[in-house]
Amino acid sequence: MFELFVVLAVVGGLWLALILAGFVFKLLFGLIGGFFSVLGALLFLGVGGLVMLAVLPVMVFALFPLWLPLLAISLLVWLVLRDPRKPAPAEASYSRW
Repeated sequence: MFELFVVLAVVGGLWLALILAGFVFKLLFGLIGGFFSVLGALLFLGVGGLVMLAVLPVMVFALFPLWLPLLAISLLVWLVLRDPRKPAPAEASYSRW
């Protein structure tokens, strides 16, 4: 009976040690993978920002025909609201009749 307890204790200890080693490896590789993931994301943002600086003006000019009606309506509204001619003031009549 004592031998069975020793065998179970050794097997259980090895099992717990291997679980602990697996947890350490999982944590270590997770941290390393997270670091490289953040590094890749920052690199992507930097390269993506440079690409957007190059592509955005081309996209603006390519989409200009779609924006033309909106720009025309905006210009018309702006011209109507900024009309320099003000209405003439109404004459005040002091006559009672």
